[in-house]
Amino acid sequence: MAQLKSLDLPDSERTPVRDTPQRQSASGHTWIWILVAALALGGFWYYRSSRSKAAQDAAAPAAPGKGAGRGPGGANFSVPVVVATTTKGDLPVYLNGLGTVTPLSTVTVRSRVDGQLINVAFKEGQYVKAGDLLERFKLLFKEGVIPKQQLDTQAASVGQFDGAIKSDQAQIDNAKLQLTYSRITAPISGRIGLRLVDPGNIVHATDTNGLLIITQLQPISVIFTLPQDQLPQVFDKLHKGAAQLTVEAFDRDNTAKIATGKLLTIDNQIDVATGTYKLKAVFNNEDSSLFPNQFVNTHLLVDTKRNLSLVPLAALQRGPQGSTYVYVVANNTVKIHNITVAQTTGGTVGVSDGLQPGELVVTDGQDKLQEGTKVIPNQAPAAAPAAATSTPSANPTYSNSSAPAATPPTPPSAKHGRGAKP
Repeated sequence: MAQLKSLDLPDSERTPVRDTPQRQSASGHTWIWILVAALALGGFWYYRSSRSKAAQDAAAPAAPGKGAGRGPGGANFSVPVVVATTTKGDLPVYLNGLGTVTPLSTVTVRSRVDGQLINVAFKEGQYVKAGDLLERFKLLFKEGVIPKQQLDTQAASVGQFDGAIKSDQAQIDNAKLQLTYSRITAPISGRIGLRLVDPGNIVHATDTNGLLIITQLQPISVIFTLPQDQLPQVFDKLHKGAAQLTVEAFDRDNTAKIATGKLLTIDNQIDVATGTYKLKAVFNNEDSSLFPNQFVNTHLLVDTKRNLSLVPLAALQRGPQGSTYVYVVANNTVKIHNITVAQTTGGTVGVSDGLQPGELVVTDGQDKLQEGTKVIPNQAPAAAPAAATSTPSANPTYSNSSAPAATPPTPPSAKHGRGAKP
């Protein structure tokens, strides 16, 4: 067997080879470039896939009613919308305020004499009427002719007797008066409240609380307030002596009408703390629907704008420059009409220019529309005209330029189309 001869190598050749910092840096940079390249390839692949899918979707036929209908490429697509027909009519102008039902008269009935309360001839909550006024008689005495001396003598005697008679008569009249005071009658017509004193109690003329309270309910008043800026409009109507202005009282939610009355008067000063002034209206209240201290919403009818084109409030749109317009449908195609709003009451808008009766306006689906869009119109359910009903929304009266805000495409600048004792 051959013997292998060992070969001793230098120590430097036995030491393992280590990477220098330069080689480590080069290796890290390589991995970074590989990662960047992979991301770039992935992004390019995603972009190509998206473009290919978009091209396929554009080439595929759209389902009926799903197309946006925008421009020449969407000419065959139609957007379903809800439309309403423009009508011609009158629109009332209301000034809205907050009020409190206030009785015209409230009387606290008290006793004028001291004594024991024997009997109560009324029921709590009973409606009573004021007592009738009694007739008054005046007695006339005839005169005779007698001598002057005899007349003077008899006159002196008569004067003495007359004084005694008058004193006795005064006592009789006082007794009659006490008897009259012991029988209490209703000073006004109205509704009796809860009884304050029960039979058997001793009552005094100086008692503070009294025996009962009578409140007049028919008619009854409502005191309400309006902003001072609206004072000239109301005062002008009263100053001209026109027919009494109509006031309608609504419930707390401002949805149901309770009663209809007439404006009686306005206060003689403005409340500087609130910037409002008070008005007083009177209601017949035959059905007792209004109750003292009840809170109500009031609607004062100050004017009626006539011969307007009426459309639903939902049809109004606002442009970026504040212009007001609507979408009008003709031959299943949308056109933009700039309009002039004369009055808005409740959910109805009165247009003085820009619309004609009979034209169809879009009330729902405007966010998908622009000039020339093809649509499928669906008629909205018919609603009662604003002039025939006064049930308003929470804020039924708007200024001429008010309308709901929207962000549709900019419309063209040119117009297209128009407490007493008894």
